[in-house]
Amino acid sequence: MKILITGGTTFVSKYAAEYFVSKGNEVTVINRGSRPQVNGVTHINCDRTALGDRLNGKHFDLILDITAYTEEHIKSLLDSGVSFDDYIFISSSAVYLETNLQPFTEEQLCGYNSVWGDYGMNKLKAEQFLQAKVPNAYILRPPYFYGAYENLYREAFPFDCAMQDRPFYITQNGDMKLQFFNVSDLCLFVEVLIDKHPQKHIFNVGNKDIVTVKEWVDRCYKAAGKTAKFISVSKEVAQRDYFCFYDYEYVLDISKQNELMPDTVSLEEVLKEEFEWYKNNLNSVYNRKPYMEYIDNNLVRK
Repeated sequence: MKILITGGTTFVSKYAAEYFVSKGNEVTVINRGSRPQVNGVTHINCDRTALGDRLNGKHFDLILDITAYTEEHIKSLLDSGVSFDDYIFISSSAVYLETNLQPFTEEQLCGYNSVWGDYGMNKLKAEQFLQAKVPNAYILRPPYFYGAYENLYREAFPFDCAMQDRPFYITQNGDMKLQFFNVSDLCLFVEVLIDKHPQKHIFNVGNKDIVTVKEWVDRCYKAAGKTAKFISVSKEVAQRDYFCFYDYEYVLDISKQNELMPDTVSLEEVLKEEFEWYKNNLNSVYNRKPYMEYIDNNLVRK
C-alpha cells in the first residue's frame, strides 16, 4: 500500500512507520524534521497545519493519522488536496465521560472528562469533524500505549526505581486498575481493518488483560531483573506527585476489537522489550517528572 503517516519520529508514529516499511509498503511521513527519520520513508518536512501544496494531487491507499489532537489538525489535512481510500484516526479513550458506567463502550456518551480536560475534548471535536467529512473513516480509542520508543515518563519511572534498587511508593494497596495497548497490536489491528473493512467505524482498542497498579509495577521491576518492594502511601497524598498515573481508574470494553483480533501480546513480553530499549536510550524519554525528589523530600521517613 501507499500509506501516509502523520508524525513518524517518536513512539507510536515511529513504530508504525517502521512496521509498515518492514511489510513492504510505500510509507510517507509528515513531520517537522526535528528528529531522525525512519529508514525507507519519504519525508514531507513541515508542520501539519502548514501543508501548502505538498499533498495536493497525491493519493494514498491509507492515511494513518496518529498526531491529530485538534479539529484543526484534521481540517488542514483534509483541505490539503490529498485523496485517499481509507482514513484511520488514533483518537483516545479520554473522550469518555468519567461518570459513564464501566467498562466504557463505544456507544456511550462522550464529553468533557475532568481528568483529561481539554485534551479529551479536543480529541472528541477532531473525531466529530472527521466523521462529518469522512463518514467511512475509522476511529480508534486506545487506553495507555506502551512499548519500545515510549517517550513519556511512565514505564521509565519504575524502570529507574528498579535499576536504583529503590522501594516503590504506591497508593494504599495499589489496586487501581490499568489497561494498556501495545503499538505492535495497533499496527496489526490497522491491517485487520484494511483487510476486512468492518461496518463498525469506532473501536475501543486495548489488552483484554487488566492489571492493577501493583501488578504493573511488579512486572516492570521483573523486566529489569529486580523484585519490587512496596511502601504504602496514604490516599490523602496527591498521587500524581509521586506516581506516573492519575488517580483515575477506567476500563474499556474491547469486545468489538476481539471479534476481529482476539489476541494481543502479553504485558510481560513487551515490558521486557521496552526495558531493553530504554536502558540503551535513556535520553529518548523526555519531560521526566521529579517523582523521586518528591518521595525523598516528603515520603521517606527521616
